[in-house]
Amino acid sequence: MNRLSKRCIALAVAVGAMASTTAALAGKTLDGVKQRGQMVCGVHTGLAGFSAADAAGKWSGLDVDVCRAVAAAVLGDPEKVKYVPLTAQQRFAALQSGELDLLSRNTTLTLTRDASLGLNQITATYYDGQGFIVTKKSGIKSTKQFKNQTICVQSGTTTEKNLTDFSKTNNLNIKTVVFEKEEAATAAYFAGRCVSYTTDASGLASIRNKVAPKPDDHIILSELVSKEPLGPLVRRGDDEWFAIVKWVVYGLIEAEEYGITQANVDSLKTSSQDPVVRRILGTGEDMGKLLGLDKDWMARALKATGNYGEIFERNVGPKSALGLPRGLNNQWNKGGLMYAYPIR
Repeated sequence: MNRLSKRCIALAVAVGAMASTTAALAGKTLDGVKQRGQMVCGVHTGLAGFSAADAAGKWSGLDVDVCRAVAAAVLGDPEKVKYVPLTAQQRFAALQSGELDLLSRNTTLTLTRDASLGLNQITATYYDGQGFIVTKKSGIKSTKQFKNQTICVQSGTTTEKNLTDFSKTNNLNIKTVVFEKEEAATAAYFAGRCVSYTTDASGLASIRNKVAPKPDDHIILSELVSKEPLGPLVRRGDDEWFAIVKWVVYGLIEAEEYGITQANVDSLKTSSQDPVVRRILGTGEDMGKLLGLDKDWMARALKATGNYGEIFERNVGPKSALGLPRGLNNQWNKGGLMYAYPIR
């Protein structure tokens, strides 16, 4: 055996050893979730349509359904989730410290958050933009009327910086009143301390519906001043868990594109000949084994929550209490931005 051959063999052994080490280290989060029989999910303290608990302590909302879908895929039961309500200031530290397995709390995905927090962003589950709520009696119809006005905003959010940038760019000299907690900021607005309160437009719809003494007295301006792609996050350092959460979300989106619903999962498992449907539902190629899961992982998730469109309609859509249009959150082939990587 010549020297070159020996080097090639040595290199192959080294690569194999590295691969074995990586495999041994991967999946700590998944192992922990399975051992405790429960997934810990960080959510908003109470934002109707996204994550809120009812009088009996039962959580619901678009972000909550992401948690439920992942739990169904991993543990076989969407109810095996412990919800941890978090403020904007608490959310990242809770995930970084290991208190959470998943943060699904209307969080804007940005470069800074992706590159500096030790967290991995999954993908957008709701495309939003920063808006403003005002009283009808204020007569304000445009954001350009905010010159020298006072606006309430929550600290520790992208909203606060966006407002500063917007004011400077448009020479509006907006006077901000900053609050640590959302409840304090909205209370100040409804008490008349500010001419407007600003946050994601979806959040404004939720606040108007849930908090406003008289919702009809308030309007949300049509102008948006930022891009706010909202989505879940996980800790860095566990590629297997990152892949699982990412592909559950993509599965919810792709299931809608291919007509798989909460109601027809079982019938399609036995009747569909579509290769994509069969891969999603585990009756064709086994996609689950690549994630460290069984072949029925996505079928369970869909039976628990329905596809992305069903999740949207139930929690925030036109027929829900929030009454939000599908808009940018429609499928890519229907004028929206929801475009899932293919499960294949």
